[in-house]
Formats: sequence, structure tokens, C-alpha cells
Amino acid sequence: MRKTVARAAKQLNGAGMIDREHLTRAVAAVAGDRATVRVEGARVGVVLDATGLTAAERDAMEAAVRASAALPGVDEVRVVVTAERTNRRLVAVASGKGGVGKSTLAANLAIALHRGGARVGLVDADVYGPSQPRLMRVEGLRPTAHDKVLDPVPTPYGVPLLSMGQLVEPGRALAWRGPMAAGALTQLVEGDWGAADTLVLDLPPGTGDVQLTMVQKHKPAGAVIVSTPQDLALIDAARAIDLFDKAGVPIIGVVENMAGYSCPHCGEVSDPFGRGGAEAEAARLGIPFLGRVPLTIAIRTASDAGEPPAAEPGDTVFAPIAARVAEWLGSRT
Repeated sequence: MRKTVARAAKQLNGAGMIDREHLTRAVAAVAGDRATVRVEGARVGVVLDATGLTAAERDAMEAAVRASAALPGVDEVRVVVTAERTNRRLVAVASGKGGVGKSTLAANLAIALHRGGARVGLVDADVYGPSQPRLMRVEGLRPTAHDKVLDPVPTPYGVPLLSMGQLVEPGRALAWRGPMAAGALTQLVEGDWGAADTLVLDLPPGTGDVQLTMVQKHKPAGAVIVSTPQDLALIDAARAIDLFDKAGVPIIGVVENMAGYSCPHCGEVSDPFGRGGAEAEAARLGIPFLGRVPLTIAIRTASDAGEPPAAEPGDTVFAPIAARVAEWLGSRT
């Protein structure tokens, strides 16, 4: 009698109440190989791997899995969401002083790295002068949050952004002392960056408490130093290099910005800030020279308009710099 009942139960479970093959296909249609399905009687359990997904993507996929598994014969659907911690490389973009084009370089570097195949996020860590929302054309857009974790704002260029400029009113001064600013920047770095494997940090200019705390706490994989060619800028750039050296952060290389101005009328090239100073300083310090960014009206007007030149298919200025940074990062993996 027991054998008869057991045989009947087995036949009912195997035949009948839930079409396992149909269920598996339905779940795979919305979750691919991220989902593992298990059926016990009329209950369905799904383990969903959400590694690399943003909070919105996770929620959407979980809802889709639940809906797809609600087939005839299913009394209960349980979804367990798991995720592996993503190891992200942080690239600090820094300068010894303000006004050398660091933020413009950071935005274009992030976009060029993305166009080169990296999954990139951009952190506007220049807490006292955040300009990335305008450069990335997302002014007025505020990040959302879940479980006290910020969700980066998508940009038109495929590089999500978190910036203090998204959290304070335009034009308002952020009169914070170092510890408060460093705490706020930690929230930006520890946002929900999803699948991003590289974060570009647009650091504040100088070598103060905010920079030191950020570097020590989050330990970038390397730093890109931005300087204009003149001696005064190079003096401060050397201080920034020394800061990273003392913190044990390798220098990826130096970029010389505002190097050469071509007259739009006659075509003559002049060097109002000098030329070659950053390259010579890099050579003196034994640091790679990543390239030059010319002083052009086109870069300035495009940046003000939120149209970074690196997003253009014909970019020949920032793409080579990004390729050298990517090659350096690749050599460290």
C-alpha cells in the first residue's frame, strides 16, 4: 500500500502539477543564466544572482522572475537575491592647484575609458566646486537612494555620476570642514555603482585634509596628475605627486593641459602658458607622460554646453590618453 501511494505521489509530482520545463524556460527568458530554479511540490524557489546590477535593475528582474514563475499549479514563489562584491579600480584625477582643467579632463577621461570598453562611473569629489553635473549634462537631476545608499545618476554618455553638485542648491557655498566633506565623499564613492569596474575620482585641487582622507580610506589604484605647462602650476603638481607617493598610490602619469593655442583666423600656434613643461617635469621625476590637451575654444564651448569632446567619434585628444590609462590599469591586474 505504501509503495502504491509513493508511486502515485511521484507520478503526480513528475507529471503534473507544475510544468518544470516550461517554468525553467519562462524564468530564463527574463533572467538568463542568473537564475537557478528549484521546484518542491507546488512551491518554486529561485536563486537570483544580481551581481553588477543597480538597485532598480535588481528590483525589476526580481519582479519579472516572480511574474514568470507564477504558472498554473504554483502556490508559492520564493526569490532569494544574491550578489558578489565587485572589485572596482579607482582612478584619481588630481592637481596641485585649481584652474588647470582637472574636471574637464576627468569627465573626458571617464567617457573615453567607457568608449574603450570599460564599465566606468564618475565621482565628482571636488566637493567645494562640483562642476561635473554641467560637464555631463545632468544639471538639476538628483540621485535617489535605497537603504541609505545613493544611486548614481545616468548621463547621456554611458557614465553614471554622483556629485555634491546634485545634492546642494546651485550657487550655494558648501561651508564644511574636512571631516564632514570627507564623510560626504565616502557616500559618493560607496554608492550603488552596479556593474562599474572603474571609478574616476575628480578630486579637489590641492593637498589638504579632504584629499588625504579620501586617498587613505579608498586607496585608488593610481592617480592621473593634471597640470598646465607654466612653472607655477608645475610646482603645485609636484606637491600633488608627493602626496600620492607618501600615501603609497602609484602615479599613472601626467597630462599637460592648455598646451598650445591655434588661432582660428590665421592658424598660427602660440603657447600662452608655455609648452612642454609638464612633459619635462614628468621625465625629471621618472613618471609617464600621458599626453597634451590643447587650449581651444572648441573644448571650452563644448564643456560649457555639456558636450564633452571625448563623446565624439572623431576624438583624437582624450582617446589616446584614456588608452594609456587603460593599458596601465591592465598591466596591474
